[in-house]
Amino acid sequence: MLRHATLNDLPALLALETLCFTSDRLTRRSFRHLLTRGNAVTLLDEERDRLRGYVLLLFSQGTSMARLYSIAVHPECVGQGIGSQLLQAAEAAALEQDCVSMRLEIRRDNTASLALFRHHGYRQFKEVLDYYEDHMDALRFEKRLIPHLKADLVRVPYYQQTLDFTCGPAALMMAMKALDPGLELNRTLELRLWREATTIFMTSGHGGCGPYGLALSAYRRGFALEIHVNEDSVFLVDSVRCPEKKEVMRLVQEDWIEELRGLPVLLCYGSMSVDDLRRKFEGGGIPLVLISSYRIYGERFPHWVVVTGFDERFIYVHDPLVNVEDGETVTDSVNMPIPHREFQRMARYGKAAQKAVLILYRSDSRTDSTSAVLA
Repeated sequence: MLRHATLNDLPALLALETLCFTSDRLTRRSFRHLLTRGNAVTLLDEERDRLRGYVLLLFSQGTSMARLYSIAVHPECVGQGIGSQLLQAAEAAALEQDCVSMRLEIRRDNTASLALFRHHGYRQFKEVLDYYEDHMDALRFEKRLIPHLKADLVRVPYYQQTLDFTCGPAALMMAMKALDPGLELNRTLELRLWREATTIFMTSGHGGCGPYGLALSAYRRGFALEIHVNEDSVFLVDSVRCPEKKEVMRLVQEDWIEELRGLPVLLCYGSMSVDDLRRKFEGGGIPLVLISSYRIYGERFPHWVVVTGFDERFIYVHDPLVNVEDGETVTDSVNMPIPHREFQRMARYGKAAQKAVLILYRSDSRTDSTSAVLA
């Protein structure tokens, strides 16, 4: 019998975890957290009050991707098809949450799990060295739960931001690497870009980067680009209260805009739809989009993501933030599928609903015209 787990099942889950794994076990605290959070589901297979196996799923708010976080079958029940039943139940639960794909990691030496997931149509898309506590490598797998969806994805290398306030530099680095494979991504570059692009004064505010500073950093490194903003107000200014600091941010932004107007950079005022982004993407551009993270993380802070592809229902993005506290790994932040309508709602920030998009192109695509400002 399959059912949802509750906190009363903690002792049985911990006992099964000890039987099935010698390392990387889920702790009592982890199980308790996951059993009581809204975006995780744990399903149990029971027979005569005996726990034969469980599967634990994580869902990402605002996206349409599920992650199979853990699956275990009692050693005495192996070979009875319980793993397949749990996996099928997990896929059904993911579809109920409007998820279109499932991802997971498997130990390289776990031949039984590798065979199970490959049999059910999961494909390997990445290898991660030294992933587990005992230094075993992990293989990352994915399955499209709605097979007819075919995304047009580009190979954008992934880079995880190393500080809370460096999503902009990390997103810019991913876009630049996609267009210039020879570029080396490291923390030195991440911090250099942040120093160049932030308007934050004396550590006030989020410490993030607006579109103009990021655009100048990209241009100075030889990339062609376009800037699309919906207004000419100071970006991220709501993150500080002091009038003097607001004034410093305004002056820095005005200086950047003045510099950009003397460069062959297209500066446009107006909002971009998902269809607009797709046209730019199909024309060879890599879009960076400023979003409000509330619809993904439940907290309101400005956040940059990189667009990696489209299909008829979803826009796919690399999110430089990995929410480790909630058990996420890089797998959860790569090519995240977000419904078009949901993305349109999250692609704005603050009370003024500020919108900003940067479109990066290869250096040989640089326009010869001077900056244009469109009303």
